[in-house]
Amino acid sequence: MDTRAGTSAAAMMLAVSVLCVSGCGADPATGVGAPATAAASKPGAGKDSGVGQGGSAATFSTVFNTKEKIQAALPDPASMKGWKPKTGIANVKEQLTPSAQCGPDWECPAIADGRAKFEEVGESVIFRIYAYADEATAQDACRKEAAKMSKYTKAEVAPLEGASSHAYYRNAGGLDGIHVSLCLGTVFGEVTIEGGGSDLSPDTAHSMARTFIERVRKAAEAA
Repeated sequence: MDTRAGTSAAAMMLAVSVLCVSGCGADPATGVGAPATAAASKPGAGKDSGVGQGGSAATFSTVFNTKEKIQAALPDPASMKGWKPKTGIANVKEQLTPSAQCGPDWECPAIADGRAKFEEVGESVIFRIYAYADEATAQDACRKEAAKMSKYTKAEVAPLEGASSHAYYRNAGGLDGIHVSLCLGTVFGEVTIEGGGSDLSPDTAHSMARTFIERVRKAAEAA
């Protein structure tokens, strides 16, 4: 698969339609696993990616507290041409847990979440979003997530305008992956690329994350 940034409209476009519920814990199918091993030998592995520098993070007070708002911020088949939609769902919590009671669990205080997964030959991309009641809670969740993931090998993904972010390699279920975490406004987002046929291109990860950021910002403006 050609996954160079800007060369494949299928790989570079993002949207939302099929969404997947994700609770306060790792995704059973694609959750973060042990620190990367094979991926650690890839170019840039172990180096500080510098992600989060060189761009201003998006700020907005829009609260994504309905399934419709979550769906508007994630990818759909129309914007993922060439990719086959696999699973997806949006979830709004009926009972909320105060952030102070969540400890280091950054997913715990989320008020809503969603996930969309798409596949191509030998490769899959998963988009996740976690919504919080305000920007302060979202920022706190981002700090907790960054601290938890600091043990993984950093990926050299270029800085992303419009979000504070970081990237790393990981391995889960025997599959190597490249993962980008995004913090903007009242939400935290994740883009994960993995699969036996993937070359784990940082450029592709950057392109998909950039489109995801734009998607969230537009959804925030329309809400």
